[in-house]
Amino acid sequence: MSVIVVEHCAIHVTMEDMMALRSFGKDPETNGDHCPTVWLDDEKQEFVFQGWKADEALHAQCLVTGPIPDTEAVVRLPVRMAQQIREALDVADGAAVR
Repeated sequence: MSVIVVEHCAIHVTMEDMMALRSFGKDPETNGDHCPTVWLDDEKQEFVFQGWKADEALHAQCLVTGPIPDTEAVVRLPVRMAQQIREALDVADGAAVR
């Protein structure tokens, strides 16, 4: 079993969990710590995003299109991460080999 530290909390992850989650990169203009990040979960066929938490104003703007359940979150990613997002989309569509 591997241990990954996320924001000072130890989380136990199995090798199977790690194999399913494929990283496509962090925000290239940050210091490498607490960065927005893009992943693809091959097993669950889901995109995973780490981004900056939305402030109250943005959250309120998002609510205009509908409610946000407690099991979901609004996060921000910088536009400069478009390349990482495109690469993850291409792999998910089967258009790119990684």
